[in-house]
Amino acid sequence: MKILTVIGARPQFIKASVVSKAIQNSSILDEKIIHTGQHFDANMSNIFFDQLGIPKPHYQLDINSGSHGSMTGRMLEQIEEICLAEQPDRLMVYGDTNSTLAGALAAAKLHIPVAHIEAGLRSFNMQMPEEINRILTDQVSDILFCPTDTAVSNLKNEGFDKKPVQVLNVGDVMQDSSLFFSERAVKGSSLVDVPNEGFIVATLHRAENTDDANRLKSIIEALNYIHEHIRPVVLPLHPRTQKVVKSLGLELKMSVLEPVGYLEMIWLLKHCDAVVSDSGGVQKEAFFFKKPCVTMRDQTEWVELIEHGVNVLAGADTQKIIQCTEAMLGKTIEDPLSLYGGGHASQNIVNVLEKA
Repeated sequence: MKILTVIGARPQFIKASVVSKAIQNSSILDEKIIHTGQHFDANMSNIFFDQLGIPKPHYQLDINSGSHGSMTGRMLEQIEEICLAEQPDRLMVYGDTNSTLAGALAAAKLHIPVAHIEAGLRSFNMQMPEEINRILTDQVSDILFCPTDTAVSNLKNEGFDKKPVQVLNVGDVMQDSSLFFSERAVKGSSLVDVPNEGFIVATLHRAENTDDANRLKSIIEALNYIHEHIRPVVLPLHPRTQKVVKSLGLELKMSVLEPVGYLEMIWLLKHCDAVVSDSGGVQKEAFFFKKPCVTMRDQTEWVELIEHGVNVLAGADTQKIIQCTEAMLGKTIEDPLSLYGGGHASQNIVNVLEKA
């Protein structure tokens, strides 16, 4: 069975690293990878293929600039051409990016079955491009690989239990990846100035924060205060965020790093005291490495982390970010319920695909 997989952004590289490994061990499945080029900076893209052992893409589209509509349309056009040439038995997509939606739409219009990994997630915030992408992708997929019971419930509430599709809780492939690469984590030369303990790791890239000057200023004010008065803050800075910060003339008083590879990021997560982030994936990775998390968003798809008290929403409110960070430091993080499947998602996915 020929699987055509579409990826294009850092979180998708991480997820694909473990699923593609499981596919390679299958005698039934044959995978070809399309890299849309959505993340084009070498530190945001190529390094993940090198570090994680992802098979080199069979197709590299280099589509990485323009509006959401422009990028999605260009991706859709080129993925459609590849689908026509390859005639795959199934197309597989991850997550909620423009690459995800373009791949799903291209396949659906050609009547190629679509499998969506990380299906059923909802922030219930239609201002987020990611929310639109994930909802539309779920609608055209016939196998919906959900990471949690909450995701399954979301789809049931939307009527998917009455449709001729498979809705399956297979666990979260991000946990597979975190467990697999945990012992391979390296400090590396890019982290030479980072202490071995006693720091907070932060990430900041979500469009709802970087595209709103007031939100961005409030967040940076909070991170600066935390760095100076609570714990040193280490911030691997996304290129797009760096550009906006510079254009607004904002001062970053914390320890700012160039984008780091996945293994370096795991090292940071393993050695930090807490995480302050607006990333969806980093919220979970903090949990996988038993670190408390403060999420600088107004909603999260990973509601079970909030319900279990291991993550807290602080929005972009300066004082709330500071207060939540102080409150979460030192909190003990446990996972007695195996919220995300315990590291077996990739093999569960392959088992289903082999029978599809």
